[in-house]
Amino acid sequence: MYKTRKIIIVGAGHVGSHVALALIQAGEANDIVLIDIDKDKAVGQAYDLDDAVTGAACGRDSTVRAGGYEELNDADILVMAFGRSRKPGETRLDMFDDSIRMADEVIAHLKKVDFRGIMLSISNPADIICEYIRRRMNWDWQRCFCTGTSLETYRLLRIIGNLTGYSRHSIQGFCLGEHGNSSFIAWSTVRINGRPFLEFIKDKNELSNVDPEELQTQVKRAGDLEVDFKGCTEFGIANAALMIIRAVLHDQKLIWPCSTVLTGQYGEKNVVAGVPCVLGKNGIEEILEVPLLPEEQEKFHTSCNIIRSFLERAEMMTR
Repeated sequence: MYKTRKIIIVGAGHVGSHVALALIQAGEANDIVLIDIDKDKAVGQAYDLDDAVTGAACGRDSTVRAGGYEELNDADILVMAFGRSRKPGETRLDMFDDSIRMADEVIAHLKKVDFRGIMLSISNPADIICEYIRRRMNWDWQRCFCTGTSLETYRLLRIIGNLTGYSRHSIQGFCLGEHGNSSFIAWSTVRINGRPFLEFIKDKNELSNVDPEELQTQVKRAGDLEVDFKGCTEFGIANAALMIIRAVLHDQKLIWPCSTVLTGQYGEKNVVAGVPCVLGKNGIEEILEVPLLPEEQEKFHTSCNIIRSFLERAEMMTR
């Protein structure tokens, strides 16, 4: 018997609505429910998105509607996409106070229902908000994680693809750490056709002057440019969420960087950060430790310390 896939999205703004649209186009959910503090907005977005089902690229039907938190009792996946857009000049960490307040409102609702599915969080500052909710709800780490450095990794693959002319699908590599300014390219993981990227560019005359630090700056600045020019980011992160949701629903065992709880991996404990994970039907099924260069390991510890300091600040606010 075919099982209905039910996905709840909290936050019907730029990101939440595009996650819903991505799910519709891919045919990955039969029942999509939007929840927003602005109930009229959720209703309007649901109507508009439901109109898109007829012309969905996948050719499959789905239902999109507005609802309440009681819908979580039989949901498969919960996507957290609440929060305001980042303002020009702001870092994601600058959104901390507003996002914690909104998270507390969401948590109050979550405590009244019996959600047993998998939570994927996008709300910024992403690593901190996801772990704050997980701790308050006392949920297992395997089923409560965030998109982490997915978007940084997307941008890395785009920039290297444009630089070399090779398909992004032929390039492997990850960004690690915080979804934010302390994230970094783990060059030791970046390869083209299995060959280390830093070796590859040395043998290409047209790429011999490429500065890896400049590429790192481009990756970091990409999100800022999007916010400066249009006021938000929405399409890339929505597709990253779709990719992760698909990996869970289809038990793909996809290796991809997500932000999750570390219990000694990479020399870190009691903190969350973006690291390569195996994604399957149970959520995060394994954390993969890839060898890092000494300078990469140092950057990772620095990033973790920033995340840890904000998690401690969040804990102080609940006392």
